Amino acid sequence: MNQIIPAAPGTPEKPYFGIDIPLMRLLGLQPEYMEEGLCRTRLPASPNVVNSRGDVHGGTLMAVLDFTLSGAARSHAPLDVGVITIDMSTHFLAAARGALTFEARIMRRGAKIAFCEGEAKDASGTVVCVARAAFKLVQLAGGN
Repeated sequence: MNQIIPAAPGTPEKPYFGIDIPLMRLLGLQPEYMEEGLCRTRLPASPNVVNSRGDVHGGTLMAVLDFTLSGAARSHAPLDVGVITIDMSTHFLAAARGALTFEARIMRRGAKIAFCEGEAKDASGTVVCVARAAFKLVQLAGGN
């Protein structure tokens, strides 16, 4: 696999590819890398994000997928473009346990709308959840 160079490495103040998302900090999400059309994140195992059975809560999966998909949507200009989720569909395929890796890709991006798809995998590589979403692209004032 080719090495992926981050398009927008984080800073302590803006750790999520150049932005700060308090909810992702609360969940413990770790941004891994981004290149144009692709975003990857990692969610370590935590007792704070599980349901009554000890599986990662579906709301956690959806929130992290939304963030990771939106990262792919803005990956062409991560410090200049923000996104607003228009629509998202999620399918839960298996119980999610332990540390998870999320990957999202652009399916198509126009001038104002981006369509993305992504998945969550457990440590064994099993896809536990998939999602597709549409995002409105918005220019950020001042580029940050």
